[in-house]
Amino acid sequence: MATTLSKITRREALTRAGLLTGAAIAFGSGIKSRAADAPTNSTKSGRFIYCLNMATVRGQKLGIVKEVDTASKAGYQAIEPWISSLEDYKKQGGSMSDLKKRISDGGLTVESAIGFPQWIVDDEAKRKAGLEQAKREMELVAEIGGKRLACPPQGATTAPSLDLHQAAERYRALLEIGDQVGVVPQLELWGFSKHLHLLGDCAAVAIESGHPKACILIDVYHLYKGGTNVNGLALLNGNTIHGCHMNDYPADPPRDKITDAARVYPGDGIAPLTQILKTLHNIGGDKFLSLELFNNKYWAQDALETAKAGLEKMKASVEKAMAA
Repeated sequence: MATTLSKITRREALTRAGLLTGAAIAFGSGIKSRAADAPTNSTKSGRFIYCLNMATVRGQKLGIVKEVDTASKAGYQAIEPWISSLEDYKKQGGSMSDLKKRISDGGLTVESAIGFPQWIVDDEAKRKAGLEQAKREMELVAEIGGKRLACPPQGATTAPSLDLHQAAERYRALLEIGDQVGVVPQLELWGFSKHLHLLGDCAAVAIESGHPKACILIDVYHLYKGGTNVNGLALLNGNTIHGCHMNDYPADPPRDKITDAARVYPGDGIAPLTQILKTLHNIGGDKFLSLELFNNKYWAQDALETAKAGLEKMKASVEKAMAA
């Protein structure tokens, strides 16, 4: 794998080290959540916000309105919709302002959304189109009061090489578009990516972007799939990880053969969830825990049943981690 990073000066390193945990001081954010469902770990180190990623009920083909209602009825505090669902809703004549109100009335926030713009590819024309797509997607997210957009290395997962400095420049361009729109693009780690499958490489790209809002979106499954040692999470500043896609995975199939479809409810597999959650809590900053599953078994169930079960499993995993 041909990834490169040029040397930086000591001053530059210190300037950009905000991503590192040297002073991971917790902040008292005023994120609105359900009072009755306040997380048990609401301490100075930060809070966990329980979120439903709509991949978990994507197989039921509910549409965004019913997805929102499902999350609200199940007791979540937040949602992470897919851009394709928002686009379908709008194409069918749906009002984004009505959807925003429905989300708010349901006691929910939009912590993030899932999109796949090709913002990082080497091909200049495709990259330009990818940035334009990212802008449109972030505008959609903004229309419903959303805060962030997940931005994985779409289109560059199998490229023969990726210069990490170039990736950092491209991520900065994406962040600057986010500044215009008011939505933060999160650099998402993908375990099957040839180049951005490790937390350290994603951290390097975020640091070298030099942008104050640079951040990384992690995923329990992808940390495992990509081979990241989760001890490295403790080196990061908590305020630069806003969210974690929550799931678990079985021992079989093995890591080199496992796919998204094998994801299971948190606590039903072998993932080191206690260590991950404990570390995320300790490094500070509020974080949304977004249940993201692609399991055909769960897709065959009633969507509300799946959502409720997933929330209970997430809460149990957090309680276990906080007691450890």
